[in-house]
Amino acid sequence: LRATYSLRRTTAQTELGSHIPVFVSSSSVGLLHHARRSHPRQALRSCSSKSSKSHHPLERVDDRDSPETYPLKKESYAVTGDPRLSDGENGSFVKMTCSRSNFRAVGWRDPDFRKPIVTVGVPYTNIMPCNDKFMDLAYAVCDAIEAEGGKPMLSVTPVISDGQTQGTLGMRYSLVSRDYIADCIELMHEGYAADAMINLAGCDKSVPASLMPLARLNAKGLVLFGGAARPGSCAALSPERAKKQLDPGSVMEGIGAYGAGLIDDEELYKLECHSLPGSGTCSAMFTACTMATVIEALGMCVPKTSSPAAVTETNDAINPQKFEDVRSSVAALFALMRGEVRTRDILTRKAFENAVTMVYALGGSTNAVLHVLALAHEAGVPFAIEEFDAIGKRVPLIGNLSPHGPHHMVDLDAVGGVPRVMQILLDGGLIHGDCMTITGRTWAENLADLHLPGKPLHLPPHADQTVLFPLSSPLSPSGNHIIVLKGNLAPQSAVMKLSGKDLPKFVGPAVCFDSEMAAFNAIMAKEVVKGQVLVIRYEGPKGAPGMPEMLSPGAALVGQGLGPHVALVTDGRFSGASHGIMIGHVTPEARDGGALAIVRDGDIISIDTRAQTLEVALDEAEVVARLAAWAPPPEKATMGVLRKYTKLVNSAHYGAFTG
Repeated sequence: LRATYSLRRTTAQTELGSHIPVFVSSSSVGLLHHARRSHPRQALRSCSSKSSKSHHPLERVDDRDSPETYPLKKESYAVTGDPRLSDGENGSFVKMTCSRSNFRAVGWRDPDFRKPIVTVGVPYTNIMPCNDKFMDLAYAVCDAIEAEGGKPMLSVTPVISDGQTQGTLGMRYSLVSRDYIADCIELMHEGYAADAMINLAGCDKSVPASLMPLARLNAKGLVLFGGAARPGSCAALSPERAKKQLDPGSVMEGIGAYGAGLIDDEELYKLECHSLPGSGTCSAMFTACTMATVIEALGMCVPKTSSPAAVTETNDAINPQKFEDVRSSVAALFALMRGEVRTRDILTRKAFENAVTMVYALGGSTNAVLHVLALAHEAGVPFAIEEFDAIGKRVPLIGNLSPHGPHHMVDLDAVGGVPRVMQILLDGGLIHGDCMTITGRTWAENLADLHLPGKPLHLPPHADQTVLFPLSSPLSPSGNHIIVLKGNLAPQSAVMKLSGKDLPKFVGPAVCFDSEMAAFNAIMAKEVVKGQVLVIRYEGPKGAPGMPEMLSPGAALVGQGLGPHVALVTDGRFSGASHGIMIGHVTPEARDGGALAIVRDGDIISIDTRAQTLEVALDEAEVVARLAAWAPPPEKATMGVLRKYTKLVNSAHYGAFTG
């Protein structure tokens, strides 16, 4: 192979008008132009019949002619070959000739083999609004990477919509998809020995999933959130609903109201048609937006890229700001590569404390507990569920955002987004300003001059708005949002979201269901009455399997006006849209022999938010006796992805991760 034939360097113009340097023989220029016309992307190399021992042409490229990104290629020589290695070494140039042949088949040219390969993680499907515009964003990311001197590699993964699978067996795959998306991106990134990574994030599980492989591999890279949807509205609704902004939670609660006879078919249909007017994630502080703000607080995306809307005000095109976010994110990525900054340089314990502080300040989803624990595990940072309680006791609720308030993500963006919140928290001494971010600067430095990569960031005036309350007079005092409960019904832990509600204690008789669907049907049949405690079990990570959300029964309760009067306790989890007396993540889960498995109808359950206890009125001897007589039900998943997940997943107490 090293024999080369009267080669000289020339420049050939493609039909696209770009000049690409290639190596051709002096006798083959005519053939070159003919081939360019017939297949402009095909790599061309012609040789004469005589050979002489020489270096391969690519080895002779003068470093003085190389773009500045050539030194950023560190890992991917493993798949393209490294001309600096001898023939006998792994990754040598000769050994990887077949690999380069494959790259040439998709349009790579000689200079491309010296450019860094960048993984572009893209959780995509065309049938759900959170991620349906992602291929357009992904190609914009690819163009920006090419412009910076890199070679993009798309890693397109599955993605599951919680909104579309709520209350169905498909919902079992939602949390599973978090770890699977992360695994898919890892497969491509490591399989092709890529040099850096930028991952798009949209629907709920794809947001933590976009960061998990970066943390796991300690890669150079960052995350870009695709943006939230704009809230909906409908003047034709009943007067009470017509004056409110709508979101997917409006529909779920509408189902409960319809079941109770509080609204008719036409009202429910209007909610269906107007609550989600265009592309983007749920517009409120549900799970996707919670985790987007978490990732920004962690320092793993360009500041103020988590809050802009996904689409224009007319909902018919991608928001131009998102293309600006693409450019600034790719610029930041290449700066990380030049500075040799890796993910674990940013994801420190202090960074996770900042992230949890953000969850409490904005009133984020309880799913953040699972995801932050999983992310900390991937980053090798010891972080336990008890850390949430410790932080929650000192951070007040200042974000007046749906589902506990009237505002949405676009409203947060209008008052300055996450940087504004971080500034408030920094001024109040509630976050660590010395945490590094992907800008190469600390949060304190980012906020000092509000400077983003390439341009200054001007925050709007903070006065005369009701989106963010001051720390001096918050929406709710500290210790009144997400709390961790323990007791004989949850020996490890359980999680409850108060969102500012004053609920000192709730005591009532248990009504037990072994599935979400059975509970939902009972609610819709009006078999659930005030004062009861609904127990929904065998819905944990192993029991369901997949730990589905209990939004359908929870929203049905709220829609029927039972939200303040009926408690729901489960080893499943809840949507960020959920509110009411909802306790989830009970561990050990029923499938693992947790006490939830042996509760019977009529047993008295007490929930004490001040003491942070979850108890069933049974003495220890009775609990032991019932557990001795209990046998686990047959496993629901006997094959496929769910079967594998059941064998690998750990407890929600630790984050329900599989690795």
